[in-house]
Amino acid sequence: MATFSTAAFAGDATRAPFGTTADGQVVESITLTNGKGMTARVITYGAILQSVIVPDRNGTAADVTLGYNDMKGYLAAPNYFGATVGRYANRIKDARFELDGKSYQLAANDKSNALHGGVRGFDKRLWRVIDVKSGPVAQVRLGYVSPDGEEGYPGALTVTATYALNDRNELTVEYAATTDKPTIVNITNHSFFNLAGEGSQRTILDNVLTIPAETTTPVDGTLIPTGAFRSVANTPFDFRTPHVIGDRIRDGRDPQIVFGQGYDENFVIARSTSPTPRLHARLEDPTSGRVLELLSNQPGVQLYTGNFLDGTAIGKSGLAYRQSDGIALEPQVFPDTPNKAVFGSARLAPGETYRNIIVYRFSTGARR
Repeated sequence: MATFSTAAFAGDATRAPFGTTADGQVVESITLTNGKGMTARVITYGAILQSVIVPDRNGTAADVTLGYNDMKGYLAAPNYFGATVGRYANRIKDARFELDGKSYQLAANDKSNALHGGVRGFDKRLWRVIDVKSGPVAQVRLGYVSPDGEEGYPGALTVTATYALNDRNELTVEYAATTDKPTIVNITNHSFFNLAGEGSQRTILDNVLTIPAETTTPVDGTLIPTGAFRSVANTPFDFRTPHVIGDRIRDGRDPQIVFGQGYDENFVIARSTSPTPRLHARLEDPTSGRVLELLSNQPGVQLYTGNFLDGTAIGKSGLAYRQSDGIALEPQVFPDTPNKAVFGSARLAPGETYRNIIVYRFSTGARR
């Protein structure tokens, strides 16, 4: 950890080399800085949010996202750290779906299911820098064109990922996509947060979480939604009022906890997208005082408590990442929506624009 210097310029965006891909392509980093003690670094590989540095209640800054300092880690053990995931985030049952009467077979990369876009989803593609802007809001816009048939998905999909940092310590991530023929789309960011600092050797179990959701979409033993909507009342998934994450994360009386080996489930914020972002979650670390509010226009948010981190990934501070070292909050269309009509639709047609707007709002709270 380090104390932030007020000499930083507000609205600054800088580019630098970050490394190379396995086939020798150059990967860049773009660092966004504001005047309030916050920086966010994005890399062109996977449109990954590589670091987010924010001050605690005492002004001491720390990186609050899990990840790696160089490309070696992202190539060897990616774990979706900070990644842009798509074309379809989360799981699709049996790696197949039907669209307009035609069946499509996807790559099965999670047992029999498709997960986060397949074997080489958006998280493992090199994105191009469209523009970088300094000013009142520091911003970078990245682009990627997913060809027709990539990972089994129909249609050529033109995607942009825009990261923008303002002086209110709000990092906005906006994903937009258009297609040349009907397809399905669900793009999100898969950052793992630890508000104590990724090298603090503290887990997220003492963090206080709020999610304003009345229901979840429960899953079977393969983590595929059953198609039901389950009330959170009287379950470990009731975060409608603030609750310490670790209090119920190992409650084996609830089969959803057993299936996910912790929290790994979609919370229903609404049944459809909204024109503007709304609150999806609030996370607070009582020790550092750091607070993260997550807003999005998407109908759901996946809560994942890093249950499958097993100590094999060595992170930015040289420490092994283990279970509950980070928490992912992923705004999204519900998992397996293409196979569950009751969930709505993930269909994108020519002439339409898919848009997922995510706001990470950082602040500090009083000592508890």
